[in-house]
Amino acid sequence: MSHLFYNSLLIWPLLLMTSFSLKLPSKAVELSRIQHLSKRDDHSIAFLAVGDWGRDGNFNQSRVATQMGYVGKKLGIDFVISTGDNFYTKGLKGVDDRAFQTSFTNIYTAKSLRKPWYSVLGNHDYQGNVEAQLSPALKKLDRRWNCKRNFIVEAGAADIFFVDTTPFVQKYFDNPKKQEFDWRNVFPRERYLSSTLKNLNLSLENSKARWKIVVGHHTIRSIGYHGDTQEMLDHFLPVLEAQKVDMYINGHDHCLQHLSNGRGSMQFLTSGGGSKAWKNIIHYGMHNESMHFYHDGQGFLSVEVARDNAKIAFYDVSGRPLHRLKLQKGNKKKLFT
Repeated sequence: MSHLFYNSLLIWPLLLMTSFSLKLPSKAVELSRIQHLSKRDDHSIAFLAVGDWGRDGNFNQSRVATQMGYVGKKLGIDFVISTGDNFYTKGLKGVDDRAFQTSFTNIYTAKSLRKPWYSVLGNHDYQGNVEAQLSPALKKLDRRWNCKRNFIVEAGAADIFFVDTTPFVQKYFDNPKKQEFDWRNVFPRERYLSSTLKNLNLSLENSKARWKIVVGHHTIRSIGYHGDTQEMLDHFLPVLEAQKVDMYINGHDHCLQHLSNGRGSMQFLTSGGGSKAWKNIIHYGMHNESMHFYHDGQGFLSVEVARDNAKIAFYDVSGRPLHRLKLQKGNKKKLFT
């Protein structure tokens, strides 16, 4: 496997990370698209989002999955979103890795969850065979599985943009823990990062959808264990704000939380409670004015999007709703919690 991993080949200076967004390639292309037609006449959609889950059913993964099935049935969901770290602790070894069955197929068995799953990669996924998770061979094993580095799901009233955030985080390249990462098709890193940003910006700019939702693994704003991700603040947040994105959904912190930006127009929704949680480390005092909800435990969230409003709810490991919010679309966005 040594030929798959390239951390030892190149250490990128921090200066590069602060300047690459100014050196974007001259041509951008839209992200690849998956069309998911709404089954409702009003083009509304409903989905669940869960992250940081793949542990063979352990650490309450199975309990969370059971409650997801109940809520999914009640809402009549169209699909499920995974916010990354899909298989612990080192991703998949290959397309024949049993973890795909023991952590995914055999766990999310409810009829309501037998819908397409749209997934991004997390940092733990990058410690395995990334190409295996992206391989069409997995879809032959379980037709629900859809995972790409960067793509769009066109779903009724919303366009949902999935982005690959792990290559942006400098510490994985400085790598003080001597972890192995599968950086195939990421190098040259500067070009990959620049292309990702510019392609995302173009895709958001060209979107005609009523709602714009972005999904990535890493936090932008968080009071949890990992806290804010500086690279996301520096490079993704300006793009998302400029393109008037309504929601950013992430995992990485093993908790549930809801924050908003200063004007309340963009919501930061963390759903990283799919299995092991209870870090018991909370950065009190951060984001006090924009902090609406935090739960240091397992669970998931639901999102219902119609033309003029969106409803979001967070559920714990027992399926108990912990926090709800409603967004109103119009000349002035309003947030109701």
